[in-house]
Amino acid sequence: MAALSSEVLSQNEIDALLAALSSGEMNAEEMKKDFTEKKVRLYDFKRALRFSKDQIRTLTRIHENYARLLTTYFSAQLRTLVRFTVASVDQLPYDEFIRSIPKMTILNVFEADPLEGRMVLEVNPNVGYAMLDRLLGGQGSSQSKFTGLTEIETMVLERVFRKSLRIYADAWKDAVPIDPVLTMTETNPQFMQIVSPNETVAVISFSTKIADTTGVINICLPHVVLEPVMVKLSAHYWLSSQKKTRDKKEMTVLQERVKKAHIPIIAELGTATISVGEFINLSSGDIIQLNTKKDSSMNIRIGTKYKFQGRPGTQGGKVAIQIDKVLDEGMEEDEQ
Repeated sequence: MAALSSEVLSQNEIDALLAALSSGEMNAEEMKKDFTEKKVRLYDFKRALRFSKDQIRTLTRIHENYARLLTTYFSAQLRTLVRFTVASVDQLPYDEFIRSIPKMTILNVFEADPLEGRMVLEVNPNVGYAMLDRLLGGQGSSQSKFTGLTEIETMVLERVFRKSLRIYADAWKDAVPIDPVLTMTETNPQFMQIVSPNETVAVISFSTKIADTTGVINICLPHVVLEPVMVKLSAHYWLSSQKKTRDKKEMTVLQERVKKAHIPIIAELGTATISVGEFINLSSGDIIQLNTKKDSSMNIRIGTKYKFQGRPGTQGGKVAIQIDKVLDEGMEEDEQ
């Protein structure tokens, strides 16, 4: 039985297997053939997988964050119920992406410095018209047929999507700082050839709901554009950068709070030892001799620790002390 499985079988499983073989329900030769045959998996070279699973997961996290930012932004802009969620993150040839979108759609081509190359934000006409209708005072309804955009409609949508691309930079900042800029708006996918047809692209699809209208928004990111920063798309790198950013923010907050803290600073002219009787009989005009000379440095204490040494004087008509020396950390009062 060990030849059939690398797992350890229980006695009941062994008995059931022997019973099935003896009754003819299972054929020993066929079982042996199944284990000796080579497992073959088809591989389509036209759909070369250029993004690892780890990188796809990172892209998913980035765009889930972007979906939340878009929901907030468009809810304020359109003043209606808006919801964006990541529906899928896939990698496929660019030609297949072009064939998967409508023949007439809204294509926002943008660049993102320091990345070299162009990317696409594709907006389904249903979603685009619903946005236009809300921005122009309507209820957020869509049209059944899309024939193109007028100059005014193009200008209105370009203004909205320019601002949405600024938000895109916020979604990427923990992984790669980018500066997205809208370069053109197109409606016919056949006129938009940003990379070669066989180039692998990552396509992030957002399920979009505006009032009662639903549709899809796609972001197309060519592998050749993201290739210089692919190492930064690993989950380990991304999560470590997030931790560094979070730690830096926490340190900044802590420093600001420490700066506002009030602490007592005491400048000691010197010390002297007298009896209780002498202390009780002190009166105006009496002199107490200190253990320091008039030209010696004064110790400056922060709480119970001596931190500085300095000289007495005046500043602006007020008593002051000039710091001459910083003492070693941790010197207690009894060490002086």
